Amino acid sequence: MKETVRLILVLTITAALTGALLALANKLTEEPIQAARRAALLDSLQQVLPEHDNQPDHESVEIDIEDQQHTFYPARRDGEFAGAAFTSSAPGYGGAITVMIGVDADDQIHAIHVLNHLETPGLGANITQPDFTGQFAGLDGRHPDRINLVQDNGTIDAVTAATVSSEAVIKAVAQGLERYLTHRYSIRAAPVPDNNPAKNAAGIDEP
Repeated sequence: MKETVRLILVLTITAALTGALLALANKLTEEPIQAARRAALLDSLQQVLPEHDNQPDHESVEIDIEDQQHTFYPARRDGEFAGAAFTSSAPGYGGAITVMIGVDADDQIHAIHVLNHLETPGLGANITQPDFTGQFAGLDGRHPDRINLVQDNGTIDAVTAATVSSEAVIKAVAQGLERYLTHRYSIRAAPVPDNNPAKNAAGIDEP
């Protein structure tokens, strides 16, 4: 009986100590992880958005579309809407391909950036190269249906030996643009948060 009680106490203390250590480790790593995630997001936004002086991640707009939450990041310059960024995914050859798309105030594509993919190294993985992604810059985002490969009467050259991967990027871009166009006025009109450091710098609601 005493041995059973002792064993229970040992297990209880061990579990408590393990839980405390895990909680401490989580607390110590949570902030660096969040900082790293924000840094990665800001880097992607910087790559696809037109010049801006706000912090788009602080002004993100969440919109429920077909029972899924989609995030849009408005860019502003001197308080005026300069563009927006958003992500979209489509199935590629090796798995889902996620793309960040940036448009300007005239709904022209400013740039795209491939965030995640599982495509074949040296083949489909080349969808991340500027020679491919750069072809989207300047395309009219108001007509997603016109963004196609050259072989489909479009202007985008597919990555060599990776037509499926190339088509997936185009599909992701087109779907993202369609969602943005449907809700662009709500995104443009989204209020600037009071706690946004860029708000006063832009001359908005100065006390």
